Amino acid sequence: MTPNPTSEPRVPPSPRRVASLLPAATEIVCALGMQDRLVLRSHECDVPAGVERLPYVTEPKYQPDGTSYEIDRRIRAIVQEGLSIYRVDADALARIAPDLIITQEQCEVCAVSTDALEAAVAAVMDTKPEILSLLPGDLDQALGDIVRIGVALGDREVAEGLVDSMRTRIEAISMAVSDPGGAGRPSVLVIEWIEPLMVAGNWIPELVELAGGRPLIGRAGRHSPFVAWDEMRASDPDVIVVIPCGFELEQTRAEQGRLRELPGWAELRAVRSGRVAIADGHHYFNRPGPRLVDSVEILAEILHPDRIDRGHRGEGWEPF
Repeated sequence: MTPNPTSEPRVPPSPRRVASLLPAATEIVCALGMQDRLVLRSHECDVPAGVERLPYVTEPKYQPDGTSYEIDRRIRAIVQEGLSIYRVDADALARIAPDLIITQEQCEVCAVSTDALEAAVAAVMDTKPEILSLLPGDLDQALGDIVRIGVALGDREVAEGLVDSMRTRIEAISMAVSDPGGAGRPSVLVIEWIEPLMVAGNWIPELVELAGGRPLIGRAGRHSPFVAWDEMRASDPDVIVVIPCGFELEQTRAEQGRLRELPGWAELRAVRSGRVAIADGHHYFNRPGPRLVDSVEILAEILHPDRIDRGHRGEGWEPF
């Protein structure tokens, strides 16, 4: 009996032309060995080397330089109007015609939203590409998004292998800083924005725990909260790590004075003991991709310098 060909599910071809609208997704696609499929990127995608040569399809509607206070004011002004803070280059979408576009729903400040993207696609593209929207609320979801991208690109096995290797590296760090009694776990305050003050949430508290610390205020799986200075001051952490979202070391270094001006800053336990550090949030902590492992290593170097040295000091972090 001849089988009915219509009874077998049709497997769609793997996307060959990928537009990545956030840096973490770009790094994931490349880590899966599929950099050659990328045809468009966001204005912030800069790793690995070579992706900067791709045309970018998004740009912010606000001036992205300046102090944390100035950037916050510009973003709030746009959001209060009910607008997306990013502009999509519809002409580039129509001209290059990707068949898979990767964006996210986790944070309206981090990348183009699905709604804004769908509107741009409907307006200019004759064919309808697949839109994959990531939602990395915690570490497991961030790792799960790697698999989702792998599945979308037609290679779940490679993606699962990448996740397994990341988990193995993280486990090795955790074992190196393990403290069964818990007495050696310093309390850690991770500041994700300087003015106004914000404490890191989402996957960051988990990274702190994996690096041998005890996170304060911010909670895993919850959005990063704006927090009053009085609450931060009352927590009196053993260690403070400053990782402003989207800031490289140079930008954070320029704003250290704003923290020093806070009332009672000099009296904090972490400040008095010299256990305050700044780290590159833009290239590490704020990107839920393969370098979350490097972020755990950076935290472990800061929290347990006598046990961990992966060579990140000076490039990924430095003392305050």
